[in-house]
Amino acid sequence: MITLTDKAKKMIMDFESLNQPSRWPGGDSGITLGFGYDLGYATVDQFESDWGPYLTSAQLNRLRDAVGKRGIAARNRAAQFKDIKIKRKDAETVFLERNIPLYALKTEMAFPGITVLPPDAQGALVSLVFNRGTSMEGDRRREMRAIQAAVVNGDLREIAKQFRSMKRLWVDKGLDGLLVRRDKEAELVESCIA
Repeated sequence: MITLTDKAKKMIMDFESLNQPSRWPGGDSGITLGFGYDLGYATVDQFESDWGPYLTSAQLNRLRDAVGKRGIAARNRAAQFKDIKIKRKDAETVFLERNIPLYALKTEMAFPGITVLPPDAQGALVSLVFNRGTSMEGDRRREMRAIQAAVVNGDLREIAKQFRSMKRLWVDKGLDGLLVRRDKEAELVESCIA
């Protein structure tokens, strides 16, 4: 089972920040609420189970329309949710009790052998999966495949190196936050090297 340190959880929350459904994050994202909870990649059942205790039935009903919508389709819906405000405490609860266990499991499946790595290295990989998912297909995922091999070998230096190499995808694209995130993830892995 993956162990996430408080430092790793805080890093993920800081990068995801508290999202309100009326502000579409851009790109291929869907309507996002709380700490990186993207309705474009959720199912209706998952959304209702995760957010049911924190939103009114009217809010759930309205946001249900955004489930599965990404990119322009999500952008076009964002303004209609201006009156829905996500409370930080509720967002933290959903993040810690629902998102983290789900993404820890996804990370463990994507990176076999991760549980023998130091907890901060595990946290960096959960952050990566939280941000990029688990796909290993295509040239845009070559560093993910290299990290997968490095995890099996327990090679922390190689894992950190591949985090930084991945920045090639976002250089000069106006996505500087992703460049900083990859550096911080690499630094978290490097903090485990004796």
